[in-house]
Amino acid sequence: MRRVALRGLRWLLRGVAVLLSAGALYLAFAWLLARVVVNPAGAPGPLTAYIRSNGVHTDLVLPVRSGPHDWRALLDPAHAVRPDSLAEWIAFGWGDKGFYLETPTWAELKASTAVKAAFGLSGSAMHISWLRTPQEGPLCRRFTLTPAAMDRLVAHVRAGFRTDADGRPLHIAGAHYEATDVFYEGTGRYHVFGTCNSWTNRGLKACGARACLWTPFQGALIELYAPEN
Repeated sequence: MRRVALRGLRWLLRGVAVLLSAGALYLAFAWLLARVVVNPAGAPGPLTAYIRSNGVHTDLVLPVRSGPHDWRALLDPAHAVRPDSLAEWIAFGWGDKGFYLETPTWAELKASTAVKAAFGLSGSAMHISWLRTPQEGPLCRRFTLTPAAMDRLVAHVRAGFRTDADGRPLHIAGAHYEATDVFYEGTGRYHVFGTCNSWTNRGLKACGARACLWTPFQGALIELYAPEN
């Protein structure tokens, strides 16, 4: 009996060692690849966009109207609890649906939710917030784009919404963090190699803006757009 117990303990320790090694490799690759800059010159132009973070998750912030693009033709402001007719910007974030809807604060995070998100076991969602004016600062950075680059960034964001037969984003009724935000069904699945920040990074890559080769975290993205850079 003692021999069986010792054997079980050895297997447990080996499993822990494998998990720790995998975690260390993940963090090492994330650190290294985040420091390889794609499109270092960016796509400077007359149009403005922002990248913002809450310290963990990043959003792409785009004008409600820009050239041929008018988000009000696709997203109904009335889906918000308190529609803001003066909103001129929208923050777009993609992420794990379970994490978004079941974890409004970190205190409410469940182990089951985190595991499902990490391994792509639940669906995805798009979270939008109607804004009047983005406030630049350490967690909100401005960048500029050409019209063609904005077209590509808009296409990336639109591709994150799951739509009905008429091409309308599928609204998740009753889900809000605040009075001016809304949730919609998303496309794809969140996992440790395709996080909310990876989605933001792919959008930056697609439009020719400065981006990381790969990053699952927000810090490297915000640093790319620091004034000194």
